Amino acid sequence: MIITQIIGEDTGSIIMSLIPDSKFQCANTTCLPFINVITSNIRNCQVACLTQSQCRAATFHQSTSKCELFSDMLNQNENMLTDVDATSMNIVSGTRYPPEPTTTSTSTTTSSTSTTTAIPKWTMTGSMSVARQIHTASILINGLVLVAGGTGIGSVLNSAELYNSSTGTWITTGSMNTARRYHTASTIANEFVLVAGGGSSSSISLNSAELYNLSTGTWTTTVNLNAARTYHTASTLANGLVLVTGGFNGAYLNSAELYNSSTGTWTITGSMNTARRFHTASTLANGSILVAGGQISSSVYRNTAELYNPSTGTWTMTGNMSIARVYHIVSTLSNGFVLVAGGFNGVNYVNSAELYNPSTGTWTTTGNMSIARQYHTASTLANGLVLVAGGYNGAYLNSAELYNSSTGIWTTTANMSIARQYHTASTLANEQVLVTGGGGNGGYLNSTELY
Repeated sequence: MIITQIIGEDTGSIIMSLIPDSKFQCANTTCLPFINVITSNIRNCQVACLTQSQCRAATFHQSTSKCELFSDMLNQNENMLTDVDATSMNIVSGTRYPPEPTTTSTSTTTSSTSTTTAIPKWTMTGSMSVARQIHTASILINGLVLVAGGTGIGSVLNSAELYNSSTGTWITTGSMNTARRYHTASTIANEFVLVAGGGSSSSISLNSAELYNLSTGTWTTTVNLNAARTYHTASTLANGLVLVTGGFNGAYLNSAELYNSSTGTWTITGSMNTARRFHTASTLANGSILVAGGQISSSVYRNTAELYNPSTGTWTMTGNMSIARVYHIVSTLSNGFVLVAGGFNGVNYVNSAELYNPSTGTWTTTGNMSIARQYHTASTLANGLVLVAGGYNGAYLNSAELYNSSTGIWTTTANMSIARQYHTASTLANEQVLVTGGGGNGGYLNSTELY
């Protein structure tokens, strides 16, 4: 059986031999699958093997739709077990032609079928004018992406620039009044971007805030926060107010405050039950804000979570995560659950993930990522999958993987061109994901790429 993929004039292919009603006995540990994926049929299992360069064989289980991919099948063909539910396949040695495809077709001597399958890949796009990490990225109503601040070579930055997805280019725009990193950026209904807090150095936290005007490309200061803070979160509520929570300013903060864009003022609201920095904040379907994890001292990490009620301005504790974590990611799924993945627990980098159920107020563990990582990004794709990319686990990572909320399983996808941490990821109107900047093996990065 020949499996072929085509992009334009470039073709990638493999030839596979089929072993019906059989599965590999796996007499040694090198025979274990390097990944399990869920595919709708045997053809998609074959395509999955083609897209993984290390794949040498596969087994498709009809009843569960599980596709096992193997990288080392040396001397295993004599160790087959009969299983009428399984079909195993070997790539004929020397027949793989390395592809980067989008169209897939499968043919046999008795039948021929053709399907179109999007094969994920990363492509480099225009570079920013300034290398930066720990910056913010905001999608504007005109589709441009505004990147602001961060740490650059030798200094904290006040510069900002705009990405145009139609041309794949960046242009500089007005600079912020104050250089800052670890700040937050919130797009608000009246076509402004609110930047708040952050740090101007490792020891100075800021209480200043400013607004970017899309129409003029300029920044204007607005009223200061009531408390200087960095490593905090910001969430735009259904009523248009922006909720800022926690952070650090020499002390760990449990305070929270609200920005009203109509009046340009900050007001103090209820304080969290626990001070925390490096936590996450998620907006639930009912309008509540879920805060999870974080750090309350240099050596104490939290697994606790709590909910903010915008109607009452109060916080209530909810179920605890299974482990403490900081530097993790969070994504609200289409089913209303909240996915938390990765991070650091005070001892180890983490590959575990868990789901928060707003109906029960409890967390349940879900499938682990293939790689432990912190300082990574998460983006929800149009098909509902969650794309996690990059990060750090003792080494800078260029790997990426996808979470399927229907199966609770992670699958690896194409690697980024450049390993990076402290980058940003923005989902564009054309459904591509733009990754910008960060830090990697070569220092601060100005490169950007599209998934």
